[in-house]
Amino acid sequence: MNIHTKVSRYSQEFDPPVRGDTITADRYTTKEWMDGEMKNLWPKVWHLGGLLAELEEPGDIIRHNFAKESVIMVKQEDDSIKAFYNSCPHRGNRLVLGEMASVPRIVCGYHNWTFDLDGTLAKVQDPDDFEGGTPCGKVHLSELRCETWGPFVFWCMDDDVAPLHEWLEPFPERLKGYGIENWVRVLNVSADADFNWKIIRDNFNESYHLPTIHPELATFINDGLPDTLFEMYPSGHNSMWMKGHQATTRVDYHTSEVPAPLGEAARAWGIDPEEYNGRTGDLREAIIEAKRRLGPGRGYTNYDNMSDQQLVDYFHCTLFPNLTLTMSPEQLQVLRTEPHPTDPEKCVFQHWCLYPPVEGMKEVFTPLGMLPLQHDAVARHSVYGDGVSVGYVADQDLSIGTSQQQGLNSRGFKGCILPGQEKRIQRFHELLNDYVKGASE
Repeated sequence: MNIHTKVSRYSQEFDPPVRGDTITADRYTTKEWMDGEMKNLWPKVWHLGGLLAELEEPGDIIRHNFAKESVIMVKQEDDSIKAFYNSCPHRGNRLVLGEMASVPRIVCGYHNWTFDLDGTLAKVQDPDDFEGGTPCGKVHLSELRCETWGPFVFWCMDDDVAPLHEWLEPFPERLKGYGIENWVRVLNVSADADFNWKIIRDNFNESYHLPTIHPELATFINDGLPDTLFEMYPSGHNSMWMKGHQATTRVDYHTSEVPAPLGEAARAWGIDPEEYNGRTGDLREAIIEAKRRLGPGRGYTNYDNMSDQQLVDYFHCTLFPNLTLTMSPEQLQVLRTEPHPTDPEKCVFQHWCLYPPVEGMKEVFTPLGMLPLQHDAVARHSVYGDGVSVGYVADQDLSIGTSQQQGLNSRGFKGCILPGQEKRIQRFHELLNDYVKGASE
């Protein structure tokens, strides 16, 4: 046997070396690490703030609370979007208390300081009682960078970070064919969780857990290592291509009957799965052909711009540090973990699902079952473990988080021991070290 043979399919073009830094427990458990991230990591990355669809008219506002910070994104009179820290320059009171608002001006509820939509102070109580005269027209809300991509609005605290489209590379180009610009967010759920935000990031940077945590996926997603492609980009982001509409090669489904739900997926495109008993692996190509032939007539106008791979496979994009986009031709899942404001052993998990607005389609299948194809058909916040689902696969991912957090607090844990297929985890933590501790350490 050749000991140098790689089982995993790392892209030759996007397979950078790693240093082998020890992945220590303190980064998951200590206030010192949390403070280092707040100082050196979070200000220097782009944050997904919300959706363009929520900012239709001038004065529409969406708020994004992140740890102890709060940011508001405001639609301007010229249709641009500005982002401001959600803090009144008078004495710091938060200006917008709800997740959304639609106002002619931004008004502080404490002393009635009033700001134009562009952040300029327009009205104060007792304007002549200030040394140097009225502050109106001179004082402004603290502004952040704000840019858009696809259906999303992003904000960033640091002026030196690369522009959004450059920072996102290569995803704007790689995802262009899906046509996600007008997709509808149907599912918008989140939950407080009892583990550090990086536990789920590690989970999304590997597929090693799939046979144990998500065994049912193996019947229609091929998680076999020889069939999975990993890529790690110069931007710091990673991705994984997994063959869809094909059962795993870890189990010999390919010489037996077509398993459910792969059979149902075939029938949905006019294919009799029984004709593929004993050659299940051939179904993927048959579904590609059927989607090419039938998709546009069913309202999937974006199919014409997709590659064959995009028509049937799952493109799992893990953006450094805390954002995941899982693409399939009829669904975009957004999964994110954000730090708790004060506790390093807690986080907030967020799960959005977006769908193309197919003409005539009233409902879509989501991780919570069938839902109306309308904005935020389900929108809620819960506490993980209270029985409220954040999506059936996401529930499985979160199920291991608390016990892993507990184990990381053990004196017996000396650092992660990773197989080659988890190299993306290693790279993530080395990038994290460079941000939080400095590249010299």
